[in-house]
Amino acid sequence: MFRKTPTHMQQYTEPAIVDCPCCGEAVEVLVDLSVPLQEYTEDCPVCCRPMILKVTSGESGLAGIEVRGEND
Repeated sequence: MFRKTPTHMQQYTEPAIVDCPCCGEAVEVLVDLSVPLQEYTEDCPVCCRPMILKVTSGESGLAGIEVRGEND
């Protein structure tokens, strides 16, 4: 059964543009704003190397993203 997501819950993700630390390309990532501080790995869609993203968010939305390579 399909249930419509309440409007107040639709703002938990936000697209962001980051530069891949390996190939330097600007890529779009979808950031989960429901967790105030998180760190996770996402593969670059251009060079397929892992990027480690450290995301900070607050009540007003995305506060910051730090991106580094796996071996940095």
